[in-house]
Amino acid sequence: MLIFATRKYLKTPFKNEAELEQVVINNYEYLFGPDSFYLPKTKIRTADGLGTIPDVFAIDIGQRKWYIVEAELGHHDVWNHIAKQVSKQIVASQQTSTKRILEDAAVKLYSDVNSQTKEKFDNLNINSVDVRKIVSEILNQDPVIGIPIDFIPNDLSDWARQQKLKLKLWTLSKFVELGDPNNIIYEFPEEFKPTIDIEEEEKYKTLSGSLSKNNIEIFDLIAAGYIQPFDKLFMTYKPKNGSQNKYEAVIQDDGSLAVLGQVFTSPSYAALAGIKNAGSNRQTVNGWTAWKTINGELIADLRDKLLSTHLKAI
Repeated sequence: MLIFATRKYLKTPFKNEAELEQVVINNYEYLFGPDSFYLPKTKIRTADGLGTIPDVFAIDIGQRKWYIVEAELGHHDVWNHIAKQVSKQIVASQQTSTKRILEDAAVKLYSDVNSQTKEKFDNLNINSVDVRKIVSEILNQDPVIGIPIDFIPNDLSDWARQQKLKLKLWTLSKFVELGDPNNIIYEFPEEFKPTIDIEEEEKYKTLSGSLSKNNIEIFDLIAAGYIQPFDKLFMTYKPKNGSQNKYEAVIQDDGSLAVLGQVFTSPSYAALAGIKNAGSNRQTVNGWTAWKTINGELIADLRDKLLSTHLKAI
């Protein structure tokens, strides 16, 4: 239960997959990252012509990844519904025709004056003449299978860990105000973190629950001695048609960051506070790749260094 003043919000099941799917589309950056954009629903086909329509295709131009997304409800049959559906989409995604369709859709979205996609390319200094090339390079990689879901049954967890492709599962929750069913809060994971991330588990050869990229916090960097309480972190940001701004964050002893008179437990929300202060309408940012130490080292690099040290000790 969530409590706000006198209001109480009770955890409630999603009405159906369509509700969960729409929540994902409306808030896709909180799963796939600030440099991502999503493509409209598109039918793709296997080599023998069997059609399938994933809920969402998402492309992260910052991390150079693309996602086939299937929003699911945990009570659905893992073997006859979820695994079967996702397997068909994996096969169809490998077809040259599929990648061409998605490439054309991405370029069209970039050219749409009402879309914010162009701004995301601009933020990464990608010129218009290179857009198709970058998108093609991303789509020529294996996709990440993304499954936003209300809860993860054991069979789905076991099935996911047997897949050869990269696979991420995010747990999303719905809370409804007691006495006002139209007042709804949706809970998303912090820092874009999947509940299960097969890519990270394989990359760092960790078991579920052990140290991995997704569960390292600022406090872990303090405990490892890479940074100290009351050290300062720095971030610069230049909004479109604006001047460059520089922001400082003071590391608190609990790992939170103090920025602009507020305290944030997440480096991404701390960075977002600066970006909003600069006048941007952006809704997300990856704080790990935004904040630097006084020596100019990204805290994302410190996180990788901690992981490397951890692996050597195993």
